[in-house]
Amino acid sequence: MTRPHDALLAARLGADAIGVVFTARSKRRVTLAQAQAIRDVLPPFVALTALFMDDSAEDVAAISQALEPDYLQFHGDESDEWCAQFGRSYLKAIAMGDGEAALARLQQYPRASALLLDGHGLGEAGGSGKRFDWSLFPRNLAQPVMLAGGLTAENVARAIRAAHPWAVDVASGVESAPGIKDAEKLAAFMGQVRLADG
Repeated sequence: MTRPHDALLAARLGADAIGVVFTARSKRRVTLAQAQAIRDVLPPFVALTALFMDDSAEDVAAISQALEPDYLQFHGDESDEWCAQFGRSYLKAIAMGDGEAALARLQQYPRASALLLDGHGLGEAGGSGKRFDWSLFPRNLAQPVMLAGGLTAENVARAIRAAHPWAVDVASGVESAPGIKDAEKLAAFMGQVRLADG
């Protein structure tokens, strides 16, 4: 999310968490002031997640202290120890572009609160809209596993039924431009999630 009113709409439609991206590698990058404005409109029980990708520990620590997000989310080559150093619950994105070979990385983050399987390749930024083979989705991990990558209102119900994820994550599938959410697409997406969840 880059705009408070998009974040508030998502929350009203039933989103459990809102993400704000800080890595310079993303076209959805926000400033600290933008992220604080988004945090300030969120209703109770909607979590704020700050996303990073191979950013410096100094930058992550400074943003974490100033923003006080509920979660940190890491999309790069960060290790479990590195991600855990900030004293906040963290989510780790696993690039599934390599297919089955990527599954070995799922065991490398025992301290992660959840794992996020995304369709992009190793070293690429998330939010690319790339899908991966949902049949590879693991079902025997102790941690919650979230599904991302190429999800839209047209396929999210099918993805939920195929993979049985703990949660789904969407970016490009509900946008009119990078970081700009389309209200109709967002409403349709959330409607399909509810339908599949029921």
